Amino acid sequence: MAVRACGLIIYRRLQSKVTDGIEYLLLQTSYGTHHWTPPKGHVDPGEDDLQTAFRETQEEAGLEASQLTLIEGYKKELHYPVHGKPKTVIYWLAEMKDCNTEIKLSEEHQAFQWLKLEDACKFAEYEDMQAMLKEVHQFLCSKE
Repeated sequence: MAVRACGLIIYRRLQSKVTDGIEYLLLQTSYGTHHWTPPKGHVDPGEDDLQTAFRETQEEAGLEASQLTLIEGYKKELHYPVHGKPKTVIYWLAEMKDCNTEIKLSEEHQAFQWLKLEDACKFAEYEDMQAMLKEVHQFLCSKE
């Protein structure tokens, strides 16, 4: 059975309704290859997927659900192998209510950055993550 994880793609707008003012939050892991990723983690028993995404965001970035606005109409599943086993990661999209809210990293991460799309794609090494970030950006631009 595939390992299941859930997370949030978090963005903030530095200027209202201007797409080049959008920045995405990426966290750098403090283990393995120190890759950059949105906050995400494994589903705990008895937890639904969206609860997992919000819990992991709170644990890894210090952001409470009340500090975020979940964006309707976007949900993405990524499938890839990890240590030879299949993994499914489900992402939702969320906007920071206050773009100056402090990020508080857990021990799982050593750094974070707010990045414009082009830089976020450079930091996110994996092609499926880059494609998802571009898709999210298109989705946000189409809503304006």
